[in-house]
Amino acid sequence: MLTRKQHQLLTFINERLNATGVAPSFDEMKDALGLKSKSGIHRLITGLEERGFIRRLAHRARALEVVRLPDETGVNESTAAKTDGFAPQVIKGGRDTTPITAPSEITGPAGDAAAEIELPLLGKIAAGTPIEALRDPTRHVAVPPALLGRGNHYCLEVEGDSMINAGILDGDTVIIRRTDTADNGSIVVALVEGQEVTLKRLRKRNNSVALEAENPAYETRIFGPDQVEVQGELVGLLRQY
Repeated sequence: MLTRKQHQLLTFINERLNATGVAPSFDEMKDALGLKSKSGIHRLITGLEERGFIRRLAHRARALEVVRLPDETGVNESTAAKTDGFAPQVIKGGRDTTPITAPSEITGPAGDAAAEIELPLLGKIAAGTPIEALRDPTRHVAVPPALLGRGNHYCLEVEGDSMINAGILDGDTVIIRRTDTADNGSIVVALVEGQEVTLKRLRKRNNSVALEAENPAYETRIFGPDQVEVQGELVGLLRQY
């Protein structure tokens, strides 16, 4: 599923390739989508590449190949209005404010500790380039109490492979403790530039914030301190085989 901006960019690239045989420049893409900087185009291109819609051809300037087009529109309409306006996604603004009961306070019918706790599954998060974590309040995940500590928690489904060296694989469900602060080196849910979220390792360096992948195929991204907002910290992981 693509955001509206990703879909617009993919359509623009495909139309230009069909018309001229040459991919548009980053400046042309920026102007076509009405973005203010080429960094946004870089982010969209990387996201499309990770999802298998385009391929960058090595050692050739402006060499992009459209591998496939999305089914129908391929746009998630539930978030399209937000992404077009660059309003914050996910968790922020759509968060579930219902407190999650601490493990010690949950008991079974006979007063024994409950075997599992139901946590809200808020949607998907990218372990790659940022994408929207889409809130779906109808879904929940049963989590062993031993994986939780104090505080409120939620779950997200991982999409991408940039955190594989940390043992986080595509399709895993991560358990996140809500927090707006995290220690250096923690794996966090980060809201980037008020637009999208990603799962990365947090590094604070002087006046900058680095979001590090755990896969050498992905670059570390550097931001100013006002461009990254921590929205949660990884505390556990669930995997189905």
